[in-house]
Amino acid sequence: MPNETRHAFEHPEVRAEATSTQPLDRISLRDHVVEVEIGAFQLERGTTQRVCFNLVVEVAPHDAARTDDVDRILSYDTLLEAIAAELEAERLNLLETLAERIAERILRAPQAQRCFVRIEKLDRGPGALGVEIVRSAAKREIDASMPSGTPAPTVVYLSNSAIASPALAGWLDALVARGAPAILCVGPGDLPRPRAEQAAAQRRIDLLAIEQNAWVLAGRDRRCVVVGTRTELDWSMRHDQITVWAPSKLVLDSVRPPGAGAGDGPALAAWFARLMQARALLFVGADAPREAGGGEGLAAIPVAASASDDPALPADPVPPRSGPSNSARGTER
Repeated sequence: MPNETRHAFEHPEVRAEATSTQPLDRISLRDHVVEVEIGAFQLERGTTQRVCFNLVVEVAPHDAARTDDVDRILSYDTLLEAIAAELEAERLNLLETLAERIAERILRAPQAQRCFVRIEKLDRGPGALGVEIVRSAAKREIDASMPSGTPAPTVVYLSNSAIASPALAGWLDALVARGAPAILCVGPGDLPRPRAEQAAAQRRIDLLAIEQNAWVLAGRDRRCVVVGTRTELDWSMRHDQITVWAPSKLVLDSVRPPGAGAGDGPALAAWFARLMQARALLFVGADAPREAGGGEGLAAIPVAASASDDPALPADPVPPRSGPSNSARGTER
């Protein structure tokens, strides 16, 4: 027990050496400090704090030292890139989540056998507050059996008149018939919203108004399932559910949130389609916003006046000419 306590406060390299059951090489990263926005408390939102990373990776024996072949080693850049990629992917509340994702990314490298990750907040108290985890490559074999990749969705924005239209069920039937996952987006309802003097407070009010309207849509057709996390969205897409996006979590946790002008309806749907790498972006009862591509390749569908006037959804749009930005232009990838 005394040794365990001592190892807990040493660099992860000491713990790696003490717990290793076979001779393995190690590479390490020490005292890498990054300014980042992270944390579950409200006072940690909208501001950055210093976070310190210490990593140790045990690697399988190799003859790179003898051959001086850089392609046979696990590069230090792999460690730095894993940290940068996970910080860029999403704003997180927990250091535990960040540590888990960094370790998982590093262990994708075939040379990596075990990964020790220690992350500490340097500005939250009189000392360093942090977590440390160890993960092994054995988990890599388990993860390999999980579904690989999530199909690209069709993102559909529904105006309030579309939500109330008797043609709604027909549009949903057409989406199901396409055989591709569909995610529905809505704007705020028609009721007036409270106004706040602070922008952060107003953003939350606006997002809650959109989520209220999402539940209105879900109440009109039981096939519509309201979800708010990326995990739920991915699961729903793999299981061919029609989902309605509740935007608060993804917007508030994004490292590149939509601008102030994208707070309502179509513009927010365009931002979401880019985030999800959508195969198509359709607008029912609303014009496509300029930032979604200025109408080029977009399908804007008028709302039917009655069920008998129900317009069919357009055929799959033409493939994009070039560039990843077309993923949000109502174009096929």
